[in-house]
This record gives sequence, C-alpha cells and structure tokens, in this order.
Amino acid sequence: MRTEVRVPILLAIDIGNSSIKFGIFDRGSLFHKFSIQTKRDYTAEELMFDRLKLVEDQFIQVDIAECIVASVVPELNAVVAQVCRELFKVTTRFVDASWDLGLNIKYDEPETLGADRLVNAYAAVRKYGAPSIICSFGTATTIDAVNGAGDFLGGVIAPGLLVSAKALQLMTAKLPNVAIEMPRTVFGTNTIGSIQAGVVLGHAAMADGVIRRMLLETAGFSASAELNIIATGGFAHLIAPEVPAITQVDENLALEGLRMLAEGGESANGGSMYRPLTSDI
Repeated sequence: MRTEVRVPILLAIDIGNSSIKFGIFDRGSLFHKFSIQTKRDYTAEELMFDRLKLVEDQFIQVDIAECIVASVVPELNAVVAQVCRELFKVTTRFVDASWDLGLNIKYDEPETLGADRLVNAYAAVRKYGAPSIICSFGTATTIDAVNGAGDFLGGVIAPGLLVSAKALQLMTAKLPNVAIEMPRTVFGTNTIGSIQAGVVLGHAAMADGVIRRMLLETAGFSASAELNIIATGGFAHLIAPEVPAITQVDENLALEGLRMLAEGGESANGGSMYRPLTSDI
C-alpha cells in the first residue's frame, strides 16, 4: 500500500537547447531526475510537473522548498518561473554571471557567458578541485578551463554531434541524417559508417586536440598532477572513452552544481575549492 510522506525538496532545472533536465534533491541527495524535450513555445500548462509526484512506486506529496535554474533558452524562463510559482509557491532563481560563484570570470563580456558553462565550471571546481577542464558534449560542445587560482579562462564552443550530423544532411544533396553511434572502425565502408566515423571519431579528435592546445597555452596545467578533466552532457559517455585525457564522466554535473549553489558552503572535501599550482597558469 502506498504511503504519503511530506518532505522538503530542492528542484534544480537545467534548461538546454535540446532537453530540459529536472533534478529532485532531498537533503543534498539526488533521488529522482528526468528530462523532457525542449520546445521554445511551451506554455505553463504543458510544463506542469505531474512526474514530480511519482517517485519509484511510492506516492509522495512533494513540498518544493526552492527552485533554481540554469537556462540557455531565455524564451522559457518566464514560463518556468510561472509554473514554479503556481505549483510550488516559490520564487525561481536563475543563475547568471552576476552570481558570486567564487570564480574570477576572465571573459570579455561575462553577461554573454551561458549559464550552463558557468554552472558546470562551478560544479567541477567544487566537486573535483581546480585546475579543471570541463568538456560538455551536448547540442553544442563546450570546453572550458579554470586554473588553480580560480580564474575561469574561457574556452571553445563547437557544433555538437547532432548539430554536425544534421548540418551534413541539410547542406548536402545526397548525405542522409544518421544516428549518433560509435562506428566499428574509422574506415567507413558505406555512407552511414563514414558519416558516423567523421562525426563521432572526428569529434573525439577535436576534443582531444583542444585539450592538448589548452595544455600548451597554459603551462601550469601540464605541470600539475592534479588537473581534472571532466566530461558531461548527453554524449559524454560516447566521447569520453575516445579522449584519454578525460579523468571523470559526470552526467549530473550541472544539476549537482545547481544544488550546491542553492545550498552554499564549502567544497566537497571541506576546504578551499582551489589547490595552488607550482606555477601560474
């Protein structure tokens, strides 16, 4: 028989270009997550979170105490805020570059820096320490770096795997759209296999090359035995095994970052987020 339990809950929402990810945290632990497709014209009614009431086989009357959001789709911000206000009677907080993340943002126009990149960098440093390189493989692929002094150095934005494959279909006369899968070999012997080799293995080579370039341009990274290179995003598990430098795959990095921002406090190891390097980077 199902029981009713009332618990205070944090709802973290990561609004991306392809999907909206929801994480439900109870006392710091992620106990349920799900995602839906991103549609820029969602109405509040369409976004009512019925699934938040069903966790495993137990009916729980969820008591959302706080809502925190990282969004790269501004069109949805007002709708999400309305839903959280009407369903949970809470004011939604949206993370942006004006927040004190404990990072020195070395970006020409910090207000243009995507909330996803900010939250991922913050979470990587909080969970794994600095220096860190954060690789997010989603609709776009971003690779960003934080040095040992806590400086967010910036990074690269490249077309993601789906975008790359779709562009080949749209911009050519004969090439088909293909599933994003690991090819058996780099030697494609048919059109689909050749596209998969180019998109997937080519993407891994791009990520590997960018990381190597970052190490060359920031001497302190290569000198540090404690450099963390974290992969996240929907295609992280596909690409990370092909990039030897990657040390961690963390599919919940953004949700955990939002949780830590909501809670505040020290780093995961109880001390400073940053570890000094022997040389500046």
